[in-house]
Amino acid sequence: MLTLFHCADARSFRALWALEELRLPYELKLLPFPPRVLAPEYLAENPLGTIPLLVDGATRMTESAAIIQYLATRDGPTPLSVEPGDPAYGDWLNGLHFGEATLTFPQTLVLRYTRLEPKDRRNPQVADDYGRWFNARLKGLEPRLAANGGWYCAGRFTGADISVGYALLLAQTLGLHARFTPAVAAYWGRLQGREAFVRAKAAQGDGPAATWQGG
Repeated sequence: MLTLFHCADARSFRALWALEELRLPYELKLLPFPPRVLAPEYLAENPLGTIPLLVDGATRMTESAAIIQYLATRDGPTPLSVEPGDPAYGDWLNGLHFGEATLTFPQTLVLRYTRLEPKDRRNPQVADDYGRWFNARLKGLEPRLAANGGWYCAGRFTGADISVGYALLLAQTLGLHARFTPAVAAYWGRLQGREAFVRAKAAQGDGPAATWQGG
């Protein structure tokens, strides 16, 4: 069985959401954030102390966008994948990384300098600058939504939407969602309405326990 080490609403939510979309059996190990400080025993599993960690037999993965791709393709094509040869394949790969490298990265600095650093080291100017950077990068999302029926690529929901959707979840956590345009806000609403998203939130404790164990 797959095992996912996870902190609520951390990057590992991408993996949890993908597991729920694919209805794969998994064991969820919830940790406090940041685990390298609050759960030092976790360093024996992942010396970096980062989240996520997905364990599948001898396979151990720590990059959230790569985990989406792995789960979407390890047993052949799935509804989350776009296959090589499909005209949307490049867009799909781009979306997996756009959600992390372009949209999530600047928000990590907002998180750090508003919440994680000691109060005497917090920096509202840095946080505001990177918050604006994040919102500026969202401009690249709207044309894709308009061209793909309201999704990132291929005219349907895929793993790319999970990657981008997590960045929007983080934005809501940080209060950056107030600057969403109507098109991005509507997209975020569609993502939150997916049954697998709701199950993933419940599995981490945002509601009744609902981790699916197969069958």
